[in-house]
Amino acid sequence: MPEDLNTGLLLFLPYRAMETRVLEELAAAGFDDLTPSQARVFQRIAPGGSRLSDLARQAGITKQSTGFLVDQLERLGYVRRVPDPDDGRARLVQIADRGRRGVEASRAVVARVEAEWEAHLGKRRMTQLRDILADLREITDPWR
Repeated sequence: MPEDLNTGLLLFLPYRAMETRVLEELAAAGFDDLTPSQARVFQRIAPGGSRLSDLARQAGITKQSTGFLVDQLERLGYVRRVPDPDDGRARLVQIADRGRRGVEASRAVVARVEAEWEAHLGKRRMTQLRDILADLREITDPWR
């Protein structure tokens, strides 16, 4: 029963279901070398690129672990490292061509999952859910 589950778990279960579905469908589309840990770091890369320390903080893991995952993503062609134009000593992690193709493929999966959720909940309740979660983001997302 939903009363037995705390709100955090009720939020986590659909997220994990979507994440699993995205990774499964990406694998079927030829992106079968991407792990959940890599994907969790990858999805935090800002449009213009991100510093390793920012990715680590957002992912809630050490800078060393983030560096290890980014090294793997770079070898697989998902990301590249480039000089940070704002700081000559720093480097940015940017999404590479293969990563962009993966992002496009994942967006299509997310759209299908959200359409399934909307079919289950109805348009009005899905809109309410999104609105409520967007409101909650105001007090839970330090990077918004």
